[in-house]
Amino acid sequence: MDAGGILLLVVVIALILFIATVIGRSVRIIPQARAGVVERLGKYQRTLNPGLTLLIPFVDRLLPLLDLREQVVSFPPQPVITSDNLVVSIDTVVYFQVTDPRAATYEIANYIQAVEQLTITTLRNVVGGLNLEEALTSRDQINGQLRGVLDEATGRWGLRVSRVELKAIEPPHSIQDSMEKQMRAERDRRAAILTAEGTKQSAILTAEGERQSQILKAEGQAKAAVLKADGESQAIQKVFEAIHRGNPDGKLLAYQYLQTLPKIAEGGSNKLWIIPSEVGDALKGIGGVLGNMGGQSAATAPTEAIGRSANGGNQMSAESDSAGSGEQEPDLLEADARAFEEEAARPSELDAEAQGILEHHSLRPTDEDPRA
Repeated sequence: MDAGGILLLVVVIALILFIATVIGRSVRIIPQARAGVVERLGKYQRTLNPGLTLLIPFVDRLLPLLDLREQVVSFPPQPVITSDNLVVSIDTVVYFQVTDPRAATYEIANYIQAVEQLTITTLRNVVGGLNLEEALTSRDQINGQLRGVLDEATGRWGLRVSRVELKAIEPPHSIQDSMEKQMRAERDRRAAILTAEGTKQSAILTAEGERQSQILKAEGQAKAAVLKADGESQAIQKVFEAIHRGNPDGKLLAYQYLQTLPKIAEGGSNKLWIIPSEVGDALKGIGGVLGNMGGQSAATAPTEAIGRSANGGNQMSAESDSAGSGEQEPDLLEADARAFEEEAARPSELDAEAQGILEHHSLRPTDEDPRA
């Protein structure tokens, strides 16, 4: 192969490389959510949107693409002095988005650094007017003020600040210990108040329940007493009616009265019991009964004695008639009189029963209890 052929080959290869370079610099593809700024001969020419675009080689220059998505930048903790001269460390997070690629390219050299510095200065300005307690409890207010100031300042840079958040506010350790003690004391106070209120409510409910219970118990006892009194009244009324229907005489009532006396002395601890004054009347009735019965027995006794005397008289008359002697008649009369007196003095069965009842229900000896 001669020199002319080699030279031609080199020229063809160089031409191919030149064409490929021209095509590579002329055709550009812009991704989605990206934007490019084109300079022609060093001057801003246009902004490229996502898609395929053509440039003039060696005349147009495409600057680095800009991200149009919302970006999140977290800045390191910054010391901030509050109005009560306490130094707190605050972490911030800024959410922003590039809305104008041309302004973001030509109006500010480094918009991320600019946003960081502007955030720090605005944060110190806002927090410096608050004390520690307000700074800890007014995060929404601080976020709103920071977002308003940053959005206004970064608008001419082609940026839009959507949100600013305070990630952390850390006071000094000594202040943290004091705050923890204060918080613990406050919680203890609230716990004591809640415990006292619970105890008070429990006592009130317990008292109310006891009151209701006593009221219901008293009402039940009152109703029971009324029912019991009604029952006793009806029972007494029925007994009274039954007694009057039976029309008892004084003898039966006196005897029943004596029969109830043993119930009075029931119980081993009874050392003294009182006999009602009406017992005397009952005893008088019993005595009257016994006297009547004794009178009847005494009346029958002379009759028997007279009969026996009559029989004896007949016998004696017969004997006297037979013997012819009248001297023994006074002796027989004396014997009949003595028999009559013995028959009258011998107690009957009713006398023995009444005497046993009186002995059984007589008062106990006084030596058992001096007070008796």
